[in-house]
Amino acid sequence: MSGPVVAGVDGSRRSLTAAEWAAREAARRGVALRLVHACPPLPRRVSPVPGVDAWQQVGEQMLGRTVADFRARHAGLEIDGKHTAAEPAEALLTAATSAGLLVVGARGWGGFDGLAVGSVALRVTAMADCPVVTVPETRRTGTGRDGWAGPGGSPGPESSPGPDSSPGPDSSPGPDGSAGPDGWAAAETAEVQLGFDAHAPAEATVAFAFRAAQERGVPLRVVHAWALPPASPSAWMLTVLEEDRATWEDQESQVVSDALRPWRERCPEVTVVPDVVLLNPAEALVRASERAGLLVIGRRTATRPTELRLGPVAHAVLHHARCPLAVVPHPAG
Repeated sequence: MSGPVVAGVDGSRRSLTAAEWAAREAARRGVALRLVHACPPLPRRVSPVPGVDAWQQVGEQMLGRTVADFRARHAGLEIDGKHTAAEPAEALLTAATSAGLLVVGARGWGGFDGLAVGSVALRVTAMADCPVVTVPETRRTGTGRDGWAGPGGSPGPESSPGPDSSPGPDSSPGPDGSAGPDGWAAAETAEVQLGFDAHAPAEATVAFAFRAAQERGVPLRVVHAWALPPASPSAWMLTVLEEDRATWEDQESQVVSDALRPWRERCPEVTVVPDVVLLNPAEALVRASERAGLLVIGRRTATRPTELRLGPVAHAVLHHARCPLAVVPHPAG
């Protein structure tokens, strides 16, 4: 985890928000920040040679301005930029091989209203060698036309980039604590949350979450979702006795406590808040993320190319989490 923090930028407001989040994370870790911009070449049949060259120059100039701006605002941080003619996802996956963390916006310039996660973010989250943090532009509330709320709870004209693709004077967070182009600065004091399977805890995922909470000096909420035993009636049927449900919940709580004990002893300065809920795991995590500054979940690393995709819980949480989401790869088992 000593490698640089890498952030993908394309000049969009969403990518700049993610890069701001990445800059603060790099400063916390005491590592460099690398801004990566990918500008795949235009087909020769579409654009003459001068147009192809100009296309690359525009990308290089945008990256240069972005690096200069970040260096001016983060004076103590080592920042460099890398421009490449590769496809965006390929460029970021290549950069991730030597990174400690990869940070991307949930979407870039592409997509359409209502699209929560773009193809680049989805691909790198499923395939990167290092942990990936996907940063939404603002805290999603489920209100408005596309589910993304700006200050006051609804999208407004201030959420669009200016002609120079840089944040304007409205860069402060809204009164509800949602993020703006400052990169979620208002959420820095919110708790870190961990999606936790106490029956098969993933070492790398738990370690990432404890480190994040320790570095931020905030509590760590450990969310463990459970279901009724297969032989029992469904949770919403009246024939489930309350005492039976309470007994099963006590058993799950004990499993969580036992699984967390070594980590509490290893990191006594972290306040751990177990949260055992009878709910579908994805729904439990999305609901919990409404009050989080960072949500951490795991992803099993693939052993075959056909397995290079997110599982159903990670996929659902990536599309619906209300805060920045860290997906940490770990061996299956």
